[in-house]
Amino acid sequence: MWVIPEDVLLAGALWITERANPFFILQRRKGHGDGGGGLAGLLVGTLDVVLDSSARMAPYRILYQTPDSLVYWIIAHGTSRKEITEHWEWLEHNLLQTLSIFENENDITTFVKGKVQGIIAEFNKNHDVKEDDDTDKFKEASSKFWKLFGMPEEEKLVNYYSCSYWKGKVPRQGWLYLSINHLCFYSYLLGKE
Repeated sequence: MWVIPEDVLLAGALWITERANPFFILQRRKGHGDGGGGLAGLLVGTLDVVLDSSARMAPYRILYQTPDSLVYWIIAHGTSRKEITEHWEWLEHNLLQTLSIFENENDITTFVKGKVQGIIAEFNKNHDVKEDDDTDKFKEASSKFWKLFGMPEEEKLVNYYSCSYWKGKVPRQGWLYLSINHLCFYSYLLGKE
């Protein structure tokens, strides 16, 4: 599965490189696949299970790196050798020759990241995957907005801001909620709503 490029601090720790070219590295997690990786593989497998309840590592991944850079970017991961090999072959057939044309490493990185994000967007469009860009804080603010003001969930919150409303001698610190049809303010200070 292609993933939005994210930098990786330690590219070699707990991973075995299976294939490499000047720009991409295909790696397998120690403890997975052929031979199990011995004692190190057992330790990595145990570590994955003990520390990891919700975010188990995929056993295969592809990293991108320009030759003179120390930064690696994860661009794909897979649960099977077949899946990751398909991605690897796509990179070699469709990107490798193009990347050798660029003169600037920043341009190469921008191109690769843009290409991967484009592949993800195209996949999401073709498979009717709805992207959920809302952060947890925004979801919480939306829920609070609907509850505080008795709004239906169809009333979409656009944004919210921390602000003050000056009434009388004391400013009232609170939150301003901007939705499609409403502008609402809520403050709760010293028992006053």
